[in-house]
Amino acid sequence: MEFRQLGKSGLQVPVLCYGTGTFGGANHEFFKRWGASDVADARDLVDTCMEAGVNFFDTADVYSNGASEEVLGEAIAHLPRESVLLSTKTTFRFGPGPNNVGSSRLHITQQVEGSLKRLKTDYIDVYHMHAFDALTPIEETLNTLDTLVRAGKVRYIACSNFSGWHLQRSLDISERYDYPRYVAHQAYYSLIGRDYEWELMPLGLAEGVGCLVWSPLGWGRLTGRIRRGQPAPKDTRIGQGGGEAGPEVDDEYLYRVVDALDKVAAETGKTVPQIALNWLLQKPTISSLVIGARNKEQLKANLAAADFRLTREQVQVLDAASERPVPYPYWHQRQFQERNPIPPAVRW
Repeated sequence: MEFRQLGKSGLQVPVLCYGTGTFGGANHEFFKRWGASDVADARDLVDTCMEAGVNFFDTADVYSNGASEEVLGEAIAHLPRESVLLSTKTTFRFGPGPNNVGSSRLHITQQVEGSLKRLKTDYIDVYHMHAFDALTPIEETLNTLDTLVRAGKVRYIACSNFSGWHLQRSLDISERYDYPRYVAHQAYYSLIGRDYEWELMPLGLAEGVGCLVWSPLGWGRLTGRIRRGQPAPKDTRIGQGGGEAGPEVDDEYLYRVVDALDKVAAETGKTVPQIALNWLLQKPTISSLVIGARNKEQLKANLAAADFRLTREQVQVLDAASERPVPYPYWHQRQFQERNPIPPAVRW
């Protein structure tokens, strides 16, 4: 398993990270559609990851109201703590009341203590702000995270779902007050969702912020089970209707991308999702992909996405099929590449 530096930190992480949103969802209607792995199933999946060299596990306090963290904590209990990397998050609402939400000092402090108990650990390797809180001063959030780092409860800090200016403003404040910097940004990026490339990728390159990609298969649209004349099966999240389906994707655009994936899959002997994941691993700033799986078979198939490397020509085929018009001011800046170079297409 390849390891990469997480942003401009000294932490090395595997290029695949196991996302545990499927853990503990049995009693939660929303997360049950993701999966409902109990402790025994979760331990089997964790061990499968460890055997493949994937020792990085991602969760969040909000996943099944803390049940994901609890199941993950039990699932890794038989392993030496230093052998695994744990990532969790806070910011979204966690119970009633005006203060049980956000990135305030009160909420972060409460939630990190809760996460530590549920995970059965005394420190968190990577702690994310799960979303931007526009009502809490950034200084308050970062000062609180600085306190947690100095106390040894958090090793590295990261953010998720920030806009470019949210992230840049946070980095500037960290520099001004000598607070820890966000070393990673957990962001949505896929062959059918390339918005990350417009501003967040150039920012990541300039500031040394690594990307942890969530939903790299576009909410299950790039599993190879959806294509022309073949709608989403009923046993998938999209096929079940409603719930979290992500941004709307035009059918013809999706089919065009899947056609290109089929072409490259035929050339390589790999599966459609393996090609979609490997394409992301060739892109600048990408530190790790957060992959999920409901069972060991899915997990093993996804883990194999890191076992090969697409050629430059194959990446270009996929780039061309998934290209979309970019909004202002990016389309204007791309007309002046002499002074506004776009990020390199691959990590060569």
